[in-house]
Amino acid sequence: GYHKRLFENALKYHSGEQVSGILLLYSSCVLHVIESCIGTIHLIIQDLASLQNQGQNALFQEMKVLVVSHNIPTRLFPDWYVTTVTPSVTYLQDTTQAQSTEEVLTECLVLLFKLAAYVPKTFEDDSDDLNNDLHTLAPELIIPAETVNYLCNTEEFSSPEEFLKMYLNPFQPALDSGTVPTALRTKL
Repeated sequence: GYHKRLFENALKYHSGEQVSGILLLYSSCVLHVIESCIGTIHLIIQDLASLQNQGQNALFQEMKVLVVSHNIPTRLFPDWYVTTVTPSVTYLQDTTQAQSTEEVLTECLVLLFKLAAYVPKTFEDDSDDLNNDLHTLAPELIIPAETVNYLCNTEEFSSPEEFLKMYLNPFQPALDSGTVPTALRTKL
């Protein structure tokens, strides 16, 4: 319900630009991959930032913006997919603690690209099947919940609110032209 309302609201402001991507729902976390125009992405991040300001009552907690890319020639996902990820019976050892943040993020992105290649071919126009079958058909492509939790807890990525502050206030170094000492001016 939240995402449907959010995407409908985004379409009001950016008509014709649909949202595509995938939402992976874990028992302890959520991973969003959202593809749309930059205005829609900005609107979605603003909404997530407003959720974050609700404190302990917020729908989502400990949110991080991992990557925002511009001018991508094609989308990874042709539609919006949602799937609930249930853990497999055998639990793999959590290796995120022994890796650097860059390695964990790279592993996460590689799995996302593989998942993006798999989903449209397998589920074509029936995204309803995705909710029931993805974690059983391709468990090796599902990003482990430990990885998502690790990335959300690292300080190296920005919260939606921090991301918006950086996005809306780009870095502009001050020019020091008025602070040149007088002695140097006379030699020029």
